[in-house]
Amino acid sequence: MTPLDHAAPDSRDRDQSAGVLKVAILAVGGQGGGVLTDWIVDAAERSGFRAQSTSVPGVAQRTGATIYYIEMMAQPEREPVFALMPAPGDVDVVVAAELMEAGRAVTRGLVTPGRTTLIASTHRVLAVSEKIALGDGRAESGAVLDGAREAAKRFVHFDMNRIAVETGSHISASLLGALAGSGVLPIPRATFEETIRESGRGVEASLRAFAAAFARAEAEEEPAAASEDPEPPEPSERPEPPEPTGPARLRRQWADLVARVDALPAAARDMAGRGLEKVVDFQDPAYGAEYLDALERAAEAERAAGHRAHRVTTELAKHLANAMAYDDVIRVADRKVRAARFERVQAHAEADADSLVHITEYMHPGAAEVCGVMPRPIGAFIEARPKLYDWLHRRVDKGRRVRTDAFWPFFGLYLLSGLRRWRRALLRHAHERAHWRSWTERALALIPTDEALAVETVRCRRLIKGYSDTHARGLSRFDRVMRMGEALEGREDAADWVRRLREAALADESGEALDGAIRTVHSFLDDEPPAARG
Repeated sequence: MTPLDHAAPDSRDRDQSAGVLKVAILAVGGQGGGVLTDWIVDAAERSGFRAQSTSVPGVAQRTGATIYYIEMMAQPEREPVFALMPAPGDVDVVVAAELMEAGRAVTRGLVTPGRTTLIASTHRVLAVSEKIALGDGRAESGAVLDGAREAAKRFVHFDMNRIAVETGSHISASLLGALAGSGVLPIPRATFEETIRESGRGVEASLRAFAAAFARAEAEEEPAAASEDPEPPEPSERPEPPEPTGPARLRRQWADLVARVDALPAAARDMAGRGLEKVVDFQDPAYGAEYLDALERAAEAERAAGHRAHRVTTELAKHLANAMAYDDVIRVADRKVRAARFERVQAHAEADADSLVHITEYMHPGAAEVCGVMPRPIGAFIEARPKLYDWLHRRVDKGRRVRTDAFWPFFGLYLLSGLRRWRRALLRHAHERAHWRSWTERALALIPTDEALAVETVRCRRLIKGYSDTHARGLSRFDRVMRMGEALEGREDAADWVRRLREAALADESGEALDGAIRTVHSFLDDEPPAARG
């Protein structure tokens, strides 16, 4: 059933609800839906309305929003009886604190063309289902915008969260400003501002956010669709890298690396510059030189083959950087002890300089992570002995909650992050280096004969990410796709089939789509499918 299929209230309902204004607010935890509701009710009562608010809580962590519902009536002759929940096709105003919540309101039938004003922030808060997808699981924002325009009588939309950030306030103040600026409620601006002042907390910042959003909604400008995916820029000279600080020796090494990036083909320079920053931050300048060695070999192979677009080099610049800056225990520890992270947590918690912020980390290492930070001979010795490996796994495979705002846990992570200087001698690095070198060599070998297949081979590195079980599953799927790519080599449609296999591997967690794609390939290669699922 589409939103427009919902039946409108019959004539008796309309008579009984004449003069009642109905407002629904959709927000998730932390977006201030309750505060916004209280402000609207207070402003309505200050303007002589009788008002009632209710809330229907959703499930936490973005699997469902809380719906706050307000009904108000001006100077009723007798005490009104208000509804407790919004009814499809019977809502005057819908306020959505995030774009996908606007889409959710449309699909629920709360937004109707002849009646509802929809007010929505166009920024995105990714749902859990979008975050856990193996590939790019983000829902398409443009489709939601188009559907909201069609479903609503009037659609007021812009990035209200950005206004809140720029004014040092909260999105609830921006949403209230947009509601007031839309003029859909017969409540004066001064009354809304008086309500904010009476709240007593963050008044000045809230008033700034309210005023900015009010002006934007009142002007009713069509936004530049901040949530829509912009067109990718044309390849160009990469932007100037940040000015490095530190010892003169390291600055000279960095300058030499930057000069090598500038000598790469123009199409690859931007991505190569970004990849170099990532790789050097992960390890050191020598590691960055190893990264550029591979890119220079790819560029030279493409020149020799007459491929002027340098597609393989550009793709390799991105995916090799991600492969070399893999997620190991050392990197996780390094990220958790950086000053920038504590500043980010402080800002996210909206805590001032005098507030104490406690941080509890959840960690669940297994035997693979423990062996990975061992010197290569020792770690390999344990991995080669299943009974010893299982014994170790049983003893370390426990979830731990660690308070990194306390000295000793922080100090332990700090020491662990310091192992990066010895990373090259550790088992995990040996595994990762062997893997990306083999993958890179295969892609470079394909350049003279099948550039398209070389590009798709490089892109298959997307299948590998994370650590522990996630990393193992991705590695298994990568290996299966690579084996099929070798079997397809020499066919005109080899690149297209590798692309399809990769997309199938990213399609679902169970691996059924990849199994089906492999069976299809085997059906025309006259070969048996693999007996075991990776």
